[in-house]
Amino acid sequence: MAKAAKREFVWLQCKDCGALNYRTSVNVMGGVPKLELKKFCKRTRTRTVHKIKRK
Repeated sequence: MAKAAKREFVWLQCKDCGALNYRTSVNVMGGVPKLELKKFCKRTRTRTVHKIKRK
């Protein structure tokens, strides 16, 4: 059998307004990556930088 992947669900939080808009899974082997993506924020209706927020 194959080993289970070491993945974890995280939220992507908008840097401008602080809203938790997206949920995605990341590979946590070797530490959590410093991920920053430009995504659409529903609250401000613009494309802003979103960072990882772990719960």
